[in-house]
Amino acid sequence: MVLDTDDLQALRLTASLATLTTLLLLLLGTPIAWWLARTRSRLKGAVAAVVALPLVLPPTVIGFYLLLLMGPHGPLGLFTQSMGWGLLPFTFSGLVLGSVLHSFPFVVQPLQQAFEAIGRRPLEVAATLRAAPWDRFVSVALPLARPGLLTAAVLGFAHTVGEFGVVLMIGGNIPGATRVLSVALYGHVEAMDYTKAQVLAAGMVGFGFVVMFLLYLLNGRVEQGALRR
Repeated sequence: MVLDTDDLQALRLTASLATLTTLLLLLLGTPIAWWLARTRSRLKGAVAAVVALPLVLPPTVIGFYLLLLMGPHGPLGLFTQSMGWGLLPFTFSGLVLGSVLHSFPFVVQPLQQAFEAIGRRPLEVAATLRAAPWDRFVSVALPLARPGLLTAAVLGFAHTVGEFGVVLMIGGNIPGATRVLSVALYGHVEAMDYTKAQVLAAGMVGFGFVVMFLLYLLNGRVEQGALRR
């Protein structure tokens, strides 16, 4: 059975949401991961705990506080209204914000581990060659951390695709606007349309298997390369 028009629309929206969220996560998460990997500040533990908080909080809790934050009386809601942007709940922009916050540790933690694995020696050698801090980061750290970057990107994308609680809380089920695959699946189950639900569920299981297989394959090649060196 092929997907109907509504499900195809949900698929396109999910792909757009996951792609944009992953790009923002890499943009925002990379400097935070670099700081966590390099700093000796006493704030490191607190910052790391805040980053990892979505791992232990129920998605509905995150969604609830995001609704308060983005609502008409919340600080972010007051700001967006003052700028003439309206309110973010039940919009695609709201979904992006919620997805970024919910998937943050899935990007930051692999990046932090990759940066820590580099060690200080390559950067110190680059410094002796008069490379500036930014040049050392771009020319040395990022290339050496490439496996971690790929892992972070894949995990961020996959986790966004599979989100349910957060996107349902702050986005609802608006076709063409906030109805993503996980919400569409829930709607089919509620309507007892198990045939369509099975198609979506099987597709998401297949996607999850491919993601994990690629990650294990990537990590295996990295380990083999390290042993050869």
